[in-house]
Amino acid sequence: MSVTHPAGFRAAGAAVGLKSSGAKDFALVVNDGPDFDSATVFTSNRCKANPVLWSEQVVKDGVVRAVVLNSGGANCYTGPEGFLTTHRVAEEVGAALGVGAGDVVVCSTGLIGLVNDRQLLVDGVRVLHSRLAADGGNDAAEAIMTTDTVSKQVVVQGPGGAWSIGGMAKGAGMLAPALATMLVVITTDAVVPAGQLDASLRAATRVSFDRLDSDGCQSTNDTVTLMASGASGVTPTPEEFTAALAELCTDLAQQLLADAEGADHEIAITTLNAASEDEAVEVGRSVARSNLFKAAVFGKDPNWGRVLASVGTTTAAFDPADLDVAMNGVWVCRHSTPAEDPALVDLGPRKVTVTIDLKAGDAEATVWTNDLTHAYVHENSAYSS
Repeated sequence: MSVTHPAGFRAAGAAVGLKSSGAKDFALVVNDGPDFDSATVFTSNRCKANPVLWSEQVVKDGVVRAVVLNSGGANCYTGPEGFLTTHRVAEEVGAALGVGAGDVVVCSTGLIGLVNDRQLLVDGVRVLHSRLAADGGNDAAEAIMTTDTVSKQVVVQGPGGAWSIGGMAKGAGMLAPALATMLVVITTDAVVPAGQLDASLRAATRVSFDRLDSDGCQSTNDTVTLMASGASGVTPTPEEFTAALAELCTDLAQQLLADAEGADHEIAITTLNAASEDEAVEVGRSVARSNLFKAAVFGKDPNWGRVLASVGTTTAAFDPADLDVAMNGVWVCRHSTPAEDPALVDLGPRKVTVTIDLKAGDAEATVWTNDLTHAYVHENSAYSS
């Protein structure tokens, strides 16, 4: 179980007809309390889907009673009727649970510009409500998949198992910072007030989802919602809770990366000795977004020159004549000149590491990406047709 592992939560997933394949496409996660504290972060894309516009208002008071999610259509750029569909679904969930629609977060994922069948969703809410169960997490995680090949779920236990955090995520493309193209629902039975949830969630996403940069394309629907039921009766320290939450978010981020569309390699780019953490992230992100570098990794070519060329496009502090680069532990570049033989770099394994030493400070950060493959191009060229 994932989101239903912590006490106080039920979930369900079902096929209601949004996907022509007949696969599960509608999910509901409900917090039964006794607490209903929450925190949510959204995409920073200015072009936002209707569910994001709705849910941004829902979460302002720090109270969320349920999250309802559909795959099969993003409900983005579908006009006033699309927003009305989001509102109507929230009302239906609220009525079924006996709570206000204003306490229901709505999430959608799929093709932009596709109008979801409102009646299918309204009828589907009743189906989901009838199937809510304390072991419904797996069904819910499967129902939010789009191009995902596997569901993404994880549970992290607090000290001594006195409380726990559960999570589910979807995403396999458009994985870029300011979240990734993903929907994430996280639950905990710890007693954590909304203000602390918000601080912990932002700290956790900053070092996990925000550093996942698969293809540099940012989604319109990204949502990460955290709900706390307080059902364990245990109040962890802010440090304990934030550490556990960061562990969970990092695990889910790595699962998203492992399932990135068409990828042959998972690449961890670590920048060392930067003047600041932000500059370390900027450098790593620049390399992660280089199609030349990503294509080279796909071709198993340890072309470190493409790494240096990307570093040079940033505003980070460094001496262009004194940069070091390692690939899979082989320092192919020292002092911005050739060093160890690139032939020693084995890019056969799926996991690839790139290390960049800026020699400008003591900060470091890791950004994760994947290679650029024929399969990625094929999948995204045929996505809507």
